[in-house]
Amino acid sequence: MIEDVLRRLEQTRYPDAETVEDWKQGLPLSYQQELIRHWRHDYDWQRVPQRLNQYQNFMAQIDGINIHFLHIRSPHSAATPLLMTHGWPGSVLEFLDVIDPLTDPTKSGGTPGDAFHLIIPSLPGFGFSDAPTNPGVGVEKIASIWDELMHRLGYSNYLAQGGDWGSLVTQSLLTTATHCKAGHINLPIVLPDELTLASNEPAEQATIAAAMHYQDHESGYSRQQSTRPQTLAYSLADSPSGQMAWIIEKFAQWTDCERNGERHPENALHRDVMLDVVTHYWMTNTAASSARLYWESFNNPEYTPVDLPLGISLFPKELFLCSERLARTRYRDLMFFNNTHEHGGHFAALEQPDAFVADLRKWHAILDVKGSTE
Repeated sequence: MIEDVLRRLEQTRYPDAETVEDWKQGLPLSYQQELIRHWRHDYDWQRVPQRLNQYQNFMAQIDGINIHFLHIRSPHSAATPLLMTHGWPGSVLEFLDVIDPLTDPTKSGGTPGDAFHLIIPSLPGFGFSDAPTNPGVGVEKIASIWDELMHRLGYSNYLAQGGDWGSLVTQSLLTTATHCKAGHINLPIVLPDELTLASNEPAEQATIAAAMHYQDHESGYSRQQSTRPQTLAYSLADSPSGQMAWIIEKFAQWTDCERNGERHPENALHRDVMLDVVTHYWMTNTAASSARLYWESFNNPEYTPVDLPLGISLFPKELFLCSERLARTRYRDLMFFNNTHEHGGHFAALEQPDAFVADLRKWHAILDVKGSTE
């Protein structure tokens, strides 16, 4: 497989260069060529399996779908079970740097009370999980599969965390799964209300500005994946260069990577970390199956009020922003809200692992005080 991808990369046919000096037309040709040279000659192709195999990997068949997941038990017996869900273009890889501090917090400034047992599944159609062969596997179905997974693992009560699609799955768990007791998300989905539209408060104005920027400048990928994912996938499944560009451009646009007025993804993430993600998608051939989640669920967003305890960590360069006031209109038991981070974007655990872990510990401590983890 590695020989095949190297051959394809060597034979890449490039388009002509963009006509602008920045990323406004997408990933610049010069950077694409630079990354492909690095991927071919310098990247360690054993990075992904070696990083994943630090932890125990499992498969479970639920409703006819084989689900891949990591299961890391804390050495602290009283640890709280935490189900963590990634999004697109993410994978279980984005949580690897937070596993140790979350499962064994005493080694990184925490206490035994901060400890979690972690369950980190790959979404259906992502990574090593099966691609669904029939329609109907959207956010609500995934939440049902996750709840069954936790039941099979023997966790009668658990907490859930997620960003991107993982945020929506977490919110679905909180409204449908009786054993999920509380959640934490880093992508709140709340419709602006009349107060937001009329307010001059910076946090309310930022909500509108972020939504408008996404609609005008960042939503093209989602329209394609939510309407014709299969058509797009023929290009991505056949060309590692195309798959790389489709993902790397999102790291450039969705991370906190602007310095001195110029954006560059390597200001936020090492190039090998980004190529790990690209390699994972390429080697598992999941361009089509991962995009189908948009076809299943993107055009039917769920805004059901969430009554169970919830925590929100909002990083400054997240795609969607909201004020604490607006968040409370949907999340009725909002126990933790932090929008004071100086840095970070859409990939919180990947970009800012220390801040991400610190927020989870604070959220967990508040839940413990209120007895919400029981």
